[in-house]
Amino acid sequence: MTTTYQEAAKFVADQMKIKPEIGLILGSGLGVLADEIENPLHIPYHEIPGFPQSTVEGHKGQLVIGTLEGKSVIAMQGRFHFYEGYPLELVTLPVRMMKSLGVHTILVTNASGGINTSFSPGDLMIIEDQINFTGQNPLIGPNLDELGVRFPDMSQAYSNDLRELAFGVAGELQINVQKGVYAGVVGPSYETPAEIKMLRKMGGDAVGMSTVPEVIVAAHSGMKVLGISCITNMASGILPQPLSHSEVMETAELAKANFLNLVKGLVRKI
Repeated sequence: MTTTYQEAAKFVADQMKIKPEIGLILGSGLGVLADEIENPLHIPYHEIPGFPQSTVEGHKGQLVIGTLEGKSVIAMQGRFHFYEGYPLELVTLPVRMMKSLGVHTILVTNASGGINTSFSPGDLMIIEDQINFTGQNPLIGPNLDELGVRFPDMSQAYSNDLRELAFGVAGELQINVQKGVYAGVVGPSYETPAEIKMLRKMGGDAVGMSTVPEVIVAAHSGMKVLGISCITNMASGILPQPLSHSEVMETAELAKANFLNLVKGLVRKI
């Protein structure tokens, strides 16, 4: 495996005036959080060695480095997906770059479909665990010993402490949040009703096309992870209507206020 994450880290470090502690990976329609960062340094992805490009609507395609709620942060305003044709080595390169820059905690967000029928579009779900239905793993290949062990533990891929903190902050802000298991699939086609029934029987509460590879790499690198899914639609077959990316974007916009308040409250206390 190449060491492009180190090249990317050096390029970014040479431009930074602060050392980020917290990494933010912002999913479809949720990049607005990066606009809240103070004294921002913007670095377009196309300038960073080895970085792919975001090709999906709602993914701006730049790093934003600065201060949020008094903490030094580095945010991905748009992420990469396996379905865009990028190998998982590139999809997860930013996570390894963040680790090299000194980031110890990553907050991963995504737009997802609700499998749990008690959920509603616009809900925020704190991710308790994940199921990898992609048939892929970003750790396949030579192990990067400088980052982690060959067989990393995934029993706490999502930090218990950070989840408890998230529920506490949500309670203080009177934001109703759900909790559940995120099922990661490849995409880009939405799931069939039969697939959703299968995922529900296998323990999934929400489904999406991202997050799983980044979290595996973060766990391998010894980083603490908190995941938040914005339930932007009910998954296939639950409601009698077709699914569309425009619905995802519209619902993410409606959930924006709660999302911003929850994440900012979390960053303040991490």
